[in-house]
Amino acid sequence: MNLPNIITLSRIPLMFLVVWLMYQQWTGAATLAFWLFIIAAVGDWLDGYIARKQKLISTFGKFMDALTDKIFVVGIMIALVGQGIVPIYLVLIVLCREFLISGMRMMAAAKGVVVAAERGGKTKTLTQLIAVGFLLFVPMLQIDIAGWLAFDFSPYGRVIQYGGFWLFILGVYFTVKSGWDYLVKYRGVVFDEQT
Repeated sequence: MNLPNIITLSRIPLMFLVVWLMYQQWTGAATLAFWLFIIAAVGDWLDGYIARKQKLISTFGKFMDALTDKIFVVGIMIALVGQGIVPIYLVLIVLCREFLISGMRMMAAAKGVVVAAERGGKTKTLTQLIAVGFLLFVPMLQIDIAGWLAFDFSPYGRVIQYGGFWLFILGVYFTVKSGWDYLVKYRGVVFDEQT
């Protein structure tokens, strides 16, 4: 187990910790949730950077990086649904796309075809991370920072939450678009029964 793979796998327990913190009422929980999310998001970039720099790229690393991205982001999205911040149908669209593309990748792998990460998929993940970051920043601002500074940040929080919600919708758009692009590009592998 090398360092990039450890960083990759750390996103799964971090997701559980972030979600748990999102539901805590004590001062500082929202701040801790936000910063742990940022650490995990940076780790998403860092694991790939270290793997390329130290020539530690492996099939396991590529597979687990994509899988832990999905687990991390979707887990936090589900928590946002539970808190009434985003509607369930948007997260269901994301879940459907992730299952369809993962299934397509497995079918392709069974036929010896590697489905590499595409720019659209990376754009989708980045947009989702930024949107979730905005939405996690709001409780930190309105609860923790407002309490520490004795200042009402509610108007600013509403603007940031509104922006985060529209970024979330943009992320869902990129999710659908990149999923469609994968299916079109690899349709021969997926639907060719003779191979």
